[in-house]
Amino acid sequence: MAKTVEKIREFRAEAKFQRTSPQKAKLVLDMIKGLRVEQALNTVHFSTKRMAPVIEKVLRSAIQNASYVSQEQGLDVDVDNLYVRTAIANEGPRMKRIRPAPMGRAFRYQRRLAHIIVTVAEKKSATASVVEETPAPVAAKSTKTAKSTAAKKPAAKKTATKKSAK
Repeated sequence: MAKTVEKIREFRAEAKFQRTSPQKAKLVLDMIKGLRVEQALNTVHFSTKRMAPVIEKVLRSAIQNASYVSQEQGLDVDVDNLYVRTAIANEGPRMKRIRPAPMGRAFRYQRRLAHIIVTVAEKKSATASVVEETPAPVAAKSTKTAKSTAAKKPAAKKTATKKSAK
């Protein structure tokens, strides 16, 4: 009995050196993780965050990569069955800038850049190959531990005796 393990294909797209902090990009990316592609596009499209259009562009690029690779390699990938597998924003290089400060001094600050990576994969349908699973045997507790726990009784609460008034 040889089982054929079908590898789940992932398709990704990247947007590097985006002028935003990774923390702000993650706010939008966390909304779309695990969603179906169509629902993720709607979520990002109607988001009010400034990074939403960039993330929408990356998501559309990942979908196009999936359809392109499936045509080139002759794979059977259903674009309607894709979901967002991972969506991450990594730290890019920082731009060091100087802000004028009182009395001729200068304060340094950093402008952060982000690398946005979105990965989509095809969800396994219920009609796909069903893997037979045998339930693992449940190990019974040893009789020694069962007897010792049954033998122990909770200690009875002691009632406080009231002092008699003289």
